[in-house]
Amino acid sequence: MISVAANIVSVHPRTLRIYEEEGLICPSRTESNIRLFSENDLRRILWIRHLTQDFGVNLAGIKLLFELEERLGERILERLYEEGQAKEAKRAPQEAAGRGRA
Repeated sequence: MISVAANIVSVHPRTLRIYEEEGLICPSRTESNIRLFSENDLRRILWIRHLTQDFGVNLAGIKLLFELEERLGERILERLYEEGQAKEAKRAPQEAAGRGRA
């Protein structure tokens, strides 16, 4: 159900409809046309939110990134995210030490 999925990933239901209209997610549907979001759908929504809010990527850019991942058969975005997290974890202690000296 769209309201449950929206609550889980902290977005408005209309946002999920837009993502679906743009072809970024494709939830399955029941016979009564209710959207059913899989774990993979929720993961994609979180990626979309991360890319739009943290990196300023627009939906067209995200669609290209997802298509590239599918063509290459690799999880490029997850690797980039993990590399970014590792860099951030390295930088945090250095920044904290720098503030302590000031």
